[in-house]
Amino acid sequence: MRKRTGVDWLMLAFAVIAAIAIIAPFYLILVNSFKSPADYSNGGPLQLPSALYFDGIAAFWERVNFPEKVWNSFFISGMVALLAVLISVLNAFAIGIGRVKGRSWIVLLFLLANLLPQEALLYPLYYMFKAVGLYNNVWSVIIVFTVIQAAFGTYLLASVYGTFPKEVLEAASIDGASRWQILWRVIFPISRPTLSVLVIFFFIWTWNEFLIPLTFLVSNENQTVPVAISMLQGDRLMDVTTTSASALLGLIPTLIFFLIFQRTLTRGITAGAVK
Repeated sequence: MRKRTGVDWLMLAFAVIAAIAIIAPFYLILVNSFKSPADYSNGGPLQLPSALYFDGIAAFWERVNFPEKVWNSFFISGMVALLAVLISVLNAFAIGIGRVKGRSWIVLLFLLANLLPQEALLYPLYYMFKAVGLYNNVWSVIIVFTVIQAAFGTYLLASVYGTFPKEVLEAASIDGASRWQILWRVIFPISRPTLSVLVIFFFIWTWNEFLIPLTFLVSNENQTVPVAISMLQGDRLMDVTTTSASALLGLIPTLIFFLIFQRTLTRGITAGAVK
């Protein structure tokens, strides 16, 4: 143990300030979700409610058919996470271990694909999905985000697989393993912690996406949770407490997902940090 220096106390102060900045919005959402409009008008957003008020949550639940929106978000996010990781593994195996020509340029192209703003993709994708009959279909959003997330996953995994020990691969090849067997019996088990982290991140990132689902899922039965929340903002009957309740309900599924896979996420990050 050593005495804390001024730098240590400064870093601690920054950590406390950052924690407060992160917790404050969650506090406001939680408090105002169970507050009546009268309590909000009298006490403002920071005061605790005088009594628990559940009408805001019930109103949002009934107006948007919340279970249907949760299922849409869960289906889209789950399919994107699984498909994007699968495509990333196949691409990274070919680039990082297969050593294809122009490997560096290919990886750079995958990186540039993540830098394109979504606004630049809307116009061509709109006409493409219209032409193939996938407009207002959840698979249009799944395809778009699978490509976007797989581009990032390929860039990350190609760098990881590029440093994979050649001795292990040569030993598997001498034992008679084919490329397919090397991928699924050697590469995949070793990189499973990294892949589990990608699945979690891809799921949460896709769940929180707004612009592309808003553009391509126009019917009410296909909308996701973030889009359903935004659709209520123009409702003349909406109030602050109902808006907070909608934000709370939209946050709970991702929070539960994160808590369930928190240990998997921690193991994946620490495994990737140890060579």
